[in-house]
Amino acid sequence: MITEKIYKPSSGFTMLFLLLATIAGAGFFGSQHMAIGLVPCLVLAIIILPGFMIINPNESNVLVLFGSYAGTVKDNGFFWVNPLMIKRNVSLRARNLNGQSLKVNDKMGNPIEIAAVIVWQVQETAKALFEVNDYTMYVNIQSEAAVRHLAGHCPYDNLEDNEATVTLRGNTERVHEMLVEELNERLAKAGIHVLEARISHLAYAPEIAHAMLQRQQATAVVAARQQIVEGAVGMVEMALNKLSQKNIVTLDEERKAAMVSNLLVVLCGDKNVSPVVNTGTLYN
Repeated sequence: MITEKIYKPSSGFTMLFLLLATIAGAGFFGSQHMAIGLVPCLVLAIIILPGFMIINPNESNVLVLFGSYAGTVKDNGFFWVNPLMIKRNVSLRARNLNGQSLKVNDKMGNPIEIAAVIVWQVQETAKALFEVNDYTMYVNIQSEAAVRHLAGHCPYDNLEDNEATVTLRGNTERVHEMLVEELNERLAKAGIHVLEARISHLAYAPEIAHAMLQRQQATAVVAARQQIVEGAVGMVEMALNKLSQKNIVTLDEERKAAMVSNLLVVLCGDKNVSPVVNTGTLYN
């Protein structure tokens, strides 16, 4: 495996000054001997000029000499290197990958649609150029594979797996951390470092979306009803205890049952009830 090494080039201004001085000298002597002055100047210019290079911020040049990796120049500025070296520019800037929506199955086998946005950059230029054929395509393919693996490893939510500690919909931060970890592991071979990865789209597939929506609504209704019943039972118990403690009225078991039934109907009903005033005795 190729390891990146930093190459320290010569200053481009020094070589430029040498070239200009040579041209000036050739011009001075060429006034008397034209052939003697121009030929060396032309040869020297042909040799020196290909070695100049300018490296902008967050860019680098990978140098190859006769098929052998010579090093990477990451410093910014105007430089000169051996003209026989092949220079390949590699950007070190952060890049965005807006992944397409993928249709996959989650851990429970439900078809879902998922997409991710990934921010990455080249960290080791030698690996990016020489360990894989096309590092940009490598990032695209491995990112899609990582998203598919993550979706198959976690359930969409807790509807079918109540014991799941991480779900795609409920634990977004943990899901993002898991995706970054897996992407860095997959892309390390190409010298790529993932800065951030987030799920940009998550939904059930269209063929089951309506059924899952109904299921979620039913689950929410059941949970709400359960909470309402628990609260109503507590209120009925409190009412009976208060009536008994303050000796307001003494009720036998039958009347207690009737009172409990009436209170539960009032407290648990979906609609408002119309009260019936008893103008007779307690038992009529």
